[in-house]
Amino acid sequence: MTPTEAIQAAIVYETKIRDLYQDSAASTRDPTGIRVFSLLAEDEQRHLDYLHHKLAQWNETGMIGIDDLKSVVPSARVIREEMAVLKETLSKEDRTDEKRMLAKALAVEVETSRFYRRMVDEMTDDTRPMFSRFLEIENEHIEIVQAELDFVSRTGYWFDIKEFDME
Repeated sequence: MTPTEAIQAAIVYETKIRDLYQDSAASTRDPTGIRVFSLLAEDEQRHLDYLHHKLAQWNETGMIGIDDLKSVVPSARVIREEMAVLKETLSKEDRTDEKRMLAKALAVEVETSRFYRRMVDEMTDDTRPMFSRFLEIENEHIEIVQAELDFVSRTGYWFDIKEFDME
């Protein structure tokens, strides 16, 4: 895959997940869900803006400069701390729609992460460090979405740690 093709493919993945988060934010009634989905949509839009910039840079110069790609989504640690506080106050209302949206988001994040892993493994040019950074961010998104899904599903797990044991 050429760098141009790789960046264009990344744009398709980022557009898909951004649109999913925007739709989810518009569809959920829960204020926390709206906030999480909106933050993730904003982060994915920043990824798109960055990729479009890098594609133009590649097409103009044949090189990709290393710019710092930051995430607007708080770290998994910060999300964990916020959710621990909310845990005591969230109602027991039916959250089926939010679970469905989170499950779909998780699947798309995993798919996107696999794409970036493949790009890190396959690319040998200036694009490898860029794809490596995207892989880090997408893996963090997976962790956050999984934690949200575990929380609203009341699985007893929180960031892959069992919170309680019935035995």
